[in-house]
Amino acid sequence: MRRISILLAGFCLSAITSLGGGYQVGLHSMRSIGMGLIGTSLSTDASALFFNPGGGAFVNEKWSFSAGVSLIFARATFQARDVNYQATLVHEVNTPFYFYAAYKPIKNLSVGLAVNAPYGNRLSWGDDWKGRYLIQNLSFKAITFQPTVSYQFGDIVGIGIGLVYATGNVDLNKAIPIEGSTGDATMNINGSTGNFGFNAGIMVHPVKGLSLGVDYRSKIEMKVKGATATFNVPSSLKTQFPDNKADVMLPLPANLDFGASYEFGKEKQWMIGINLCYVFWKTYDSLVFNFETKTSTINRSATPAMYENRLIERIGVQYRINKLITVRVGGYYDPSPVPTDYMNPQTPSTNEVGLTCGLSVYPFKGFSVDAAFLYLMGSERSGTFSPDNFAGTYRTGFNIPGIGLSYSF
Repeated sequence: MRRISILLAGFCLSAITSLGGGYQVGLHSMRSIGMGLIGTSLSTDASALFFNPGGGAFVNEKWSFSAGVSLIFARATFQARDVNYQATLVHEVNTPFYFYAAYKPIKNLSVGLAVNAPYGNRLSWGDDWKGRYLIQNLSFKAITFQPTVSYQFGDIVGIGIGLVYATGNVDLNKAIPIEGSTGDATMNINGSTGNFGFNAGIMVHPVKGLSLGVDYRSKIEMKVKGATATFNVPSSLKTQFPDNKADVMLPLPANLDFGASYEFGKEKQWMIGINLCYVFWKTYDSLVFNFETKTSTINRSATPAMYENRLIERIGVQYRINKLITVRVGGYYDPSPVPTDYMNPQTPSTNEVGLTCGLSVYPFKGFSVDAAFLYLMGSERSGTFSPDNFAGTYRTGFNIPGIGLSYSF
């Protein structure tokens, strides 16, 4: 039973880390990506609905729209400890997107909708690699919908709140250490879920050119009810591994963000900004799952995750060359929340340094073509997945270009 517990724990870990762990890169606006993923203190367009609902009312135009898509090209390798063995991750191109629409029915009030696909992952280590009992391949997709309202008090303070609905599905395959006529037995997990949370923020403009913002995105309890568990095992063991249903709790962590930005220069053509993002990863103290049909081999189990809270530091600079072109650069440091004793290949998590650049081209008033590029460097990191004594060294890296359109009038 312990082995099967570890296998399904791996399913949970896969879904969770895909939802926000080592892949929490915040691809929610090309303008934000270009400036090191800052956004809590910015209100340049409708993307403020996501980064800080309090900034929505500071968007000047009556209507504001923004949409974009990124292409995630990932690479990862695993070097086994004390063994001359190396594996390379086959990572399909992922395409997270965003869409924002905001409307100001009166001067100080803004309403809008944010639609994001911030969580998604498709990867494969291969059917016969050394860690196949933890994972062979994984596909995860999630979308969030956030209707939002914000109100501006004078020219100084804006507050806002959004109701967040997150929906997602996961499909995972892995081997089971039981020999069959065609090789290892296998298990497939497929399930979907959805739940509600909220996003609330406040933005303050204390002096001309300075903007301060605080935003809180709540934890969302993603309760997977009745995920389908399919076992491909020898017929003699089918009673011990019946095709089944499983309930799993997948909590998405809360985020508390602080941002500050300042415009300066003769024509306010320069902007510099910082962001501090505190992620409450400790919500992953353990992963609990429960099979509907229990046997002596598969049952209810809880596996410790021991994630740790982390602070992500970001900085970005913007320069408006002229009315046609604006350019951006930035960077950030994102430490891994995964303890060394619980590193796993479902989503290799290393301490990451991100370097970004971007630009906007304004062919006519109110309309821009926004582009950005993120190079995410994952440092080499060694560790062990202690429940299965799976040890080695991971090396990761990402190249993420993206393009978007914005229109305000």
